[in-house]
Amino acid sequence: MPINVAIVEDDPRVREGRLALLNGGDDFRCVGAFPNAEAALKQLPHDWPDVVLMDIRLPGMSGVECVAKLKELRPALQIIMVTICADDEQIFNSLKAGASGYLIKKAKPAEILEAITEVHSGGAPMSGAIARKVVECFRQSPAQETEGLSKRENEILGYLAKGYQNKEIAEALSLSVLTVSTHVRNIYDKLHVRSRTEAVVKFLGSQGKSGSRQD
Repeated sequence: MPINVAIVEDDPRVREGRLALLNGGDDFRCVGAFPNAEAALKQLPHDWPDVVLMDIRLPGMSGVECVAKLKELRPALQIIMVTICADDEQIFNSLKAGASGYLIKKAKPAEILEAITEVHSGGAPMSGAIARKVVECFRQSPAQETEGLSKRENEILGYLAKGYQNKEIAEALSLSVLTVSTHVRNIYDKLHVRSRTEAVVKFLGSQGKSGSRQD
């Protein structure tokens, strides 16, 4: 079955280009292309996609606000933010809202399709420049949420940070996929996050702070 994708992008040329890209083969299907957040919020609940490509900067309601509202309606929805530049504040706000990954707007078509496939499989695609900024911002935060995780939960979070999917973690630790999924949900609850991306960057940030204390 194809991965159903919706696009929220105010630039008509970019929007039409992504629409053509998604419908150019059998692996993806565009179920909606919207010029603003308001139109997306009105239509998406009638035909939920698997993944949303969401521009951060939109006329009217911002992409960050739209993410928060969509996640309230459908927590399992996977959303990839598309941004021109790696703005720290916008990244934080999007993570808190529940975004699952990031792409730079000038990403190549193959990179866009790869990111959609990755996030649909439970991954957290991020452009390298954005990932570095997010991790650095978490390193500067005084919070130590990961200290509240159990040994097993920290172990699983470490695998998530390496890009492992739940099935791969289960195989590596000789656990059932259901058990791993339960641990992942507990990790989300303890870290007060709503996405794999935010959980991973909090883990990486805590690792960075631990390293700096040893210097």
